Amino acid sequence: MRTDMTRPRTVKRRRKQDGFTLVELMVVIVIIGLLAAIVVINVFPSGDKARITRAKADIATIEQALELYKLSNGAFPSTSDGLNALVNAPAGGDPSKYQKGGYLKKLPLDPWNKPYLYASPGQHGEADVWTLGADGKDGGEGVDADIGSWE
Repeated sequence: MRTDMTRPRTVKRRRKQDGFTLVELMVVIVIIGLLAAIVVINVFPSGDKARITRAKADIATIEQALELYKLSNGAFPSTSDGLNALVNAPAGGDPSKYQKGGYLKKLPLDPWNKPYLYASPGQHGEADVWTLGADGKDGGEGVDADIGSWE
C-alpha cells in the first residue's frame, strides 16, 4: 500500500521557451564582428608583403635566364627584343646559339598582372628588369614603389 508520501510527485514545471534572446544574439554578432576586424587588419598587409616578395623572386629568375642567354649568345637581348627573347628566339639572331626550348617556359606577369619591364643597356647595369609596383607608375612608396633588379 502506498501513501501519499511515497508516491512520486509529478511536478509540472512551466517550461520556458527554448532559444536565445535578441540581446544574446546581438552580443555574439558583435563579438564575431570584432574578431573578423582583427583578422582583416592583420591579414591584408601580409598580402602586400607577399606580392613584393614574389616580384623580387620573379626578377631574380628572369635575371638568371638573362645570364644564361648572355652566355649562349654573347650579349643580353636588346631592349627591342625584350624579355620575349628568353622564351622565343629573336628574329635575326643565330638559331644555333639559342638554347632549345628557350631560357624560360613562359614570361611571368608581375603580382599586379602587368608585364615586367626590361632595358639593355639599363640605367643601373648591363640589363635592368623591373616592375612599377601596385600603382603602375614610376616611383611611389610602399606597395606602389618600383621593384628592380638593381635593388
